[in-house]
Amino acid sequence: MARPMLAAVFIKTGIDQVRRAPDLAPAAEPVTERLAGPLQLPQDPVLLVRLNGAAMAGAGVLFGLGRAPRLAAAVLAATAAPTAYVAHPFWTEKDRAVRSEVLGDFLKDVGLLGAALLAAVDTAGKPGVLWRAGRAGRDAKRLAGVAAREAAHAAEAGRKDLQLAAAKVG
Repeated sequence: MARPMLAAVFIKTGIDQVRRAPDLAPAAEPVTERLAGPLQLPQDPVLLVRLNGAAMAGAGVLFGLGRAPRLAAAVLAATAAPTAYVAHPFWTEKDRAVRSEVLGDFLKDVGLLGAALLAAVDTAGKPGVLWRAGRAGRDAKRLAGVAAREAAHAAEAGRKDLQLAAAKVG
């Protein structure tokens, strides 16, 4: 139940960004200008807002359905960060009441970002890939040690058998 509940906010926000991209682009332009060059993205703020929204909505759907949930949550986090920054610039507000309200909205988005980050690293009770790889390495090393000891014992037994056989013949 938790995944669809969290995903719903991201899906709605993503759809809103796609639909209202021309209205949202002027506020996003400072961020899109800074990110477009280093990430080799087009210099079109409307397109970048739409891409961010589409990625957010798509990842939200995947996350809500439990399909590739860790990857989807990572995409949600990556799209939520610029959204929170652009949508709620409390630091520009002069009026205390408005600033407080915008700060509250910003902190809600930061909380959603935190939830997405937690979901991105959650293994749902199953060991992650790194843990499994480390465990496989430790198991292989242990099995190699056991095999080496067994080979040494077999070689020693073979040597003794050869000595006995040589003593009987000679």
